[in-house]
Amino acid sequence: MTKLNVNPTRMEMTRLKRQLKTATRGHKLLKDKLDELMKQFLEIVRENKRLREQAEAALEEAYRNFIIARAVMSESSLSESLMIPQQAVSVKVTRRNIMSVNVPVFDFKKEEGSGDIYPYGMAFTSGELDSAMNSFSDAMEPLLRLAESEKTAQLLAQEIERTRRRVNALENVMIPNYQETIKFIAMKLEENERAGTTRMMKVKDMVLKKAIEEKRTRDEAAHA
Repeated sequence: MTKLNVNPTRMEMTRLKRQLKTATRGHKLLKDKLDELMKQFLEIVRENKRLREQAEAALEEAYRNFIIARAVMSESSLSESLMIPQQAVSVKVTRRNIMSVNVPVFDFKKEEGSGDIYPYGMAFTSGELDSAMNSFSDAMEPLLRLAESEKTAQLLAQEIERTRRRVNALENVMIPNYQETIKFIAMKLEENERAGTTRMMKVKDMVLKKAIEEKRTRDEAAHA
């Protein structure tokens, strides 16, 4: 704890008490925000794990079938089959707010009028290639959701770190410094008040002593 460099006056103590009250209220709000951010982050991490497993399973199936298709088809036939894609997709990116953090939302949909997922005729291709194309198509949406989830988790993690630093600064630096300074000013004011009281008592004793001496002098003069 470090005492702030301020004048030990009642006005300064009142100002510091107001700042301490504001800092304490801000600390509570930030702590509540941090707790809610952590809750949201853990939920997104669990969803992230589910989406990753789903996407990896779809891609694993797609690559397995694609490898088989490459084995049973010639290189030229495979390249020609996949040369011109038929289906088009679009991704619209919007945002939503989670505890003052703007996170992305991806809206994935097929373009109207585009063809199906097979950019080739069925006569000269293998069934494994069809299965690979289906698996790649199935993996598209979980991959997109995974990208959305991971970016959300990254942004929330950054906000959690910023909020934690602010909470720690208030909890371990600002609030203790205010408390220490207010305590110092209160002690200083009490010390000044005691010193003032002592001075007043001394002055009162001096005045009383002087009054007694003057009375004694007058009495002596009267009896002379």
